[in-house]
Amino acid sequence: MNIRIALAGNPNCGKTTLFNALTGSNQYVGNWPGVTVEKKEGKLKKHDDVTIMDLPGIYSLSPYTLEEVVARNYLIDQRPDAILNIIDGTNLERNLYLTTQLTELGIPVVIAINMMDLVKKNGDEINIPELSRQLGCQIVEISALKGTGVMEAAEAAIAAAKNGKTVPMHTFSGPVEHAIAHIEEAAVHSMPEEQQRWYAIKI
Repeated sequence: MNIRIALAGNPNCGKTTLFNALTGSNQYVGNWPGVTVEKKEGKLKKHDDVTIMDLPGIYSLSPYTLEEVVARNYLIDQRPDAILNIIDGTNLERNLYLTTQLTELGIPVVIAINMMDLVKKNGDEINIPELSRQLGCQIVEISALKGTGVMEAAEAAIAAAKNGKTVPMHTFSGPVEHAIAHIEEAAVHSMPEEQQRWYAIKI
């Protein structure tokens, strides 16, 4: 069974550095169909049955830029087996906006918090267990530049893909949930079930 893992994260979060650390020279660079946005994929080191897709750096899944359109279309249409969401630990709040959108897709998500060495050097601390509990997915601390924790993050994504367990659904207040249910029923009922809620929230 070939497992497909998508790397998703904000621009300059260390995603491509992580991609290079995971795949080495075993990668293919081309363009996404019909656009000039670079497409990079490769085989995970020592795992010929695991393909890593380096998605364009994006801030959200709202299709405002070509990169966001490409990344969103891949995640929704191709549906990888797991998403490895890379977060810049020195800029947590901004990075987590994308995370909250990724967890609504119905695809297993593992979070890799990058630059943890800098976080600690700055005297800051991230409560990983509490953040993991609130987001509902596993978090691995990494330094993509130094290579620490990168294979652990990949192995966690593989395990999540095999397990198939998705993030518990975020529940909004009663009136909002009521509106989402109405939109699902009226506008997006013809879409695959696992995508209906995500589309309804976006509407």
